[in-house]
Amino acid sequence: MRRFAMLPPALVLVVLLATTAPAAAQESRALCPDRPGLGTPACTVEAGTVVFELGIGDWTRERDGTLRTDTVTAGEALLRVGLTPSTEVQVGWTALGHVRERDAVAGTAAGRPGTGDVTLALRRNLRNPDGSGFSLAVMPYASLPVGGRALGAGNWGAGLLIPASVEAGAVSFSLTPHVDAAVNADGDGRHLAYGTVAGVGFAASEAVSIAAELSFARDRDPAGHDSEWLAGLSAGWQPDDDSQWDVGANIGLNRASPDFQFYFGFARRF
Repeated sequence: MRRFAMLPPALVLVVLLATTAPAAAQESRALCPDRPGLGTPACTVEAGTVVFELGIGDWTRERDGTLRTDTVTAGEALLRVGLTPSTEVQVGWTALGHVRERDAVAGTAAGRPGTGDVTLALRRNLRNPDGSGFSLAVMPYASLPVGGRALGAGNWGAGLLIPASVEAGAVSFSLTPHVDAAVNADGDGRHLAYGTVAGVGFAASEAVSIAAELSFARDRDPAGHDSEWLAGLSAGWQPDDDSQWDVGANIGLNRASPDFQFYFGFARRF
């Protein structure tokens, strides 16, 4: 997703909206990106402001018996546009991915490249849109099945997140419960999935932040019900008021979870 011509039509529409949204007549808020981490912040982008976030690289490894799956993605992009002081619209898309499966017993390996589905979301903050103090938001979303077989779900999905956070000096606490109409593993129909992410963040300095999180997700796919537990650690560095570099790692805590995930990325406000 490095050339504008590669953007899906929905993403182009959001960029156009950003140029016509009224600017808020107030001092700019502190940058509050969605990256990094497992949870979702409750803050929203200011009216007339655009934040572009990019997952530069992401590597996930999963083991299931003798089968090992490595998923590598690049260009995991998220565009956030402020419509009002407390409402933003989001468009997300993964430009490139590769899934490699290897069977240790059979000695076989196969790889599949592809792109991801498009995700559309609307975040409405209900209290403190800058994320200060106690902040609360609701965020419905929908995924459109435009991706390939490697990364795409094969059908549309939808869900609702309710991000909440509390700031207490240099420490912050966050919670992101969610409920989803998740796509079945075979791509035919949807099922109930739900879970939550709890996290604690620390301001190590004016430019560096660190967060530790715990995620639980229950998936009731007709092909088999699973509960996934993940622990994550991430850090962000803001060299200036409008940009951030980040890095993070997640570790699976049970057999139904991926073994580990490592990622790094960037966010920029315009």
